[in-house]
Amino acid sequence: MRKGFRVVPIFLLMGFLASTALAGEPTEAIQKTTDKIIAIVTDPALKGPAKSEEKAKLIRQAVDERFDWEEMSRRTLARHWQDRTDAQKKEFMVLFAELLEATYLDKVEGYSGEKVIYEGERSDGEYAVVAVKIVTQKETEIPVKYRMKKIKNEWRVYDISITGVSLINNYRKQFNSIITRSSFDSLMEKLEAKVKREE
Repeated sequence: MRKGFRVVPIFLLMGFLASTALAGEPTEAIQKTTDKIIAIVTDPALKGPAKSEEKAKLIRQAVDERFDWEEMSRRTLARHWQDRTDAQKKEFMVLFAELLEATYLDKVEGYSGEKVIYEGERSDGEYAVVAVKIVTQKETEIPVKYRMKKIKNEWRVYDISITGVSLINNYRKQFNSIITRSSFDSLMEKLEAKVKREE
């Protein structure tokens, strides 16, 4: 599978210092998770190899609170989602979350105070898009959009676009190709193998 999103890992995106103006509920939701992740990453009590497992667990919990894994899974499998049994859907959802976490979680350790500028948000009922601009240490600007859905009064992320490329669309094309060429079981085997390699 391609690793294009490693350039700006999704979990690290939520761990930058932010400058915000006129923030609405969706933006505030992103900030809430941001603050929690920064607190975990910079906590002196969680430094060192002995604390790496505990730190990873806390970061995963913070991310799980903000990401809608079911919506992300449904959109990623697209037409193949409805053909799955409830057990298969649950298994895929867990494995997909593990894939993203295993792929990007270690990048959080590289947090070094990069800046993010919240450029605004657009909402339409239960859906919203939060636009931000990430400024790296080398002053490179990277546009990012968080696509969110309000579920039981909580704003959850279901997709992230980096420089105009959707994470969900990226994985959807890859997964559809595997399922079409082979089978859903083949996709699951590849995902399990990739998660193990990333761990």
